[in-house]
Amino acid sequence: MTSEPQISAMGKLQFVFTIASVLLLGACNAGDPERRPEPFSEIGETETIWLNGTEPFWGGSVQGDRFIYTTAEAPDGTSIAVRRFAGNSGLGFAGTIGDTSVDLTITQGECSDAMSDRIYPYHATLKFGDDLRNGCAWTDSRSYSGPRRP
Repeated sequence: MTSEPQISAMGKLQFVFTIASVLLLGACNAGDPERRPEPFSEIGETETIWLNGTEPFWGGSVQGDRFIYTTAEAPDGTSIAVRRFAGNSGLGFAGTIGDTSVDLTITQGECSDAMSDRIYPYHATLKFGDDLRNGCAWTDSRSYSGPRRP
């Protein structure tokens, strides 16, 4: 059995900031419809979002209301029902597996997995219970650049 790395206070703070930026920025100027920013719409609701992360290795995909979460120990993945919501600069997905909350955010910006020569168009942040994981994401319409097989 391997032990998961402990998440530092700074890591938890970064996650809270990421969630807050996706969820709460929509509240800015909510009283003024002309100044209200449009919700993030770059990733269509029918598109598949592909995910990968390192340390520990994890990945998966989101399509519709299903998040398939994969790890080295469970390569076939675990299916998790999620709710999708759009913020100003990305998407959020929330669900539970048993008593464990699962929160995934996808935000715009170049992302490197630091293990390949790929550059991805989105950052992925996964909070699985108390465990915080970072990774990258891409879609069929906005793929990564770099080698197909690193």
